[in-house]
Amino acid sequence: MQVVTYEMLVQEEKNRQVAAAVFTGLAAAGNAYSASQAGYGHYTTPNGRTGTFYSPTAATIAQSNATAQNEAMIAATVETGQRNMAVLEQSVIKDNTLMSGEWYGGQLHLAPPVASDAGGPKTYTIVITVGTDRHVIDIAQGPAA
Repeated sequence: MQVVTYEMLVQEEKNRQVAAAVFTGLAAAGNAYSASQAGYGHYTTPNGRTGTFYSPTAATIAQSNATAQNEAMIAATVETGQRNMAVLEQSVIKDNTLMSGEWYGGQLHLAPPVASDAGGPKTYTIVITVGTDRHVIDIAQGPAA
């Protein structure tokens, strides 16, 4: 069974944040480019003549909207990253000194066995010793549906 350390979880979250920042940057660049083209258009007159035009008002409105959308998208990406790091900080057991009467909780995630694994369900026994108390947890886990 692989033990996932706090440092591994932090690195995984940082990698996710980098990927989110790259994709957010690409989306913002596409949004800004689209807005920069918003003032241009084509027309056809009733007698068949065609041409192009530029509307500075339409361009300004589109660029303002794109700027607001991009700022909101970037702020949401940053906020999500900060929130994920705070949740990670609060939910992972690290080296701590617990005072009398205090307690600390955490989560243990076990990857489900792959359906192709021979032998059916996996069984685990987890033994946790705290002071003189010994806690034994038996787990039986079948393949994911």
